[in-house]
Amino acid sequence: MSGADADVEKLRKALAAEHAVLFAYGLLGARTSGALRAKISTAFDAHRARRDQLRALITTRGGKPAEPDASYALPFFPSNATLAVKLAVHLETGVTAAYLELAAAQDAVLRRYAALAMQEAVTRSYSFRPAQPAAFPGMPVAAVPAPPATTAAVRDGE
Repeated sequence: MSGADADVEKLRKALAAEHAVLFAYGLLGARTSGALRAKISTAFDAHRARRDQLRALITTRGGKPAEPDASYALPFFPSNATLAVKLAVHLETGVTAAYLELAAAQDAVLRRYAALAMQEAVTRSYSFRPAQPAAFPGMPVAAVPAPPATTAAVRDGE
């Protein structure tokens, strides 16, 4: 398989991931309300735009875009807001992994496209989480040093 053909196949895999994410976000949008639904709708729109861009990238390279399946299996059913958030985070993590392969494309334009798509997905993932992530995920948290003694405490102790 040539490098260009391999790049088209990577684009097709990313497109397939976007189809699955759109299916799940459609379900989430129908089962949520308020601020969470607005956030899910924004994510849905972003993924729909990525899907359309991927289709165009594949077509301009002479490939045939992957078509969506009629239905997709979910890892769990989002029966409440907490599970809806958990599923949204799971979706963004999964689509990030799909773009990771595209980041190894031969074409530098596609590598940049994949990097930006991963950055957006990770940012969306963290926007669904209630707590802020660690500044440097994966790094051990350093022990917090004790605050320095004040002058008054030193005088009292003498």
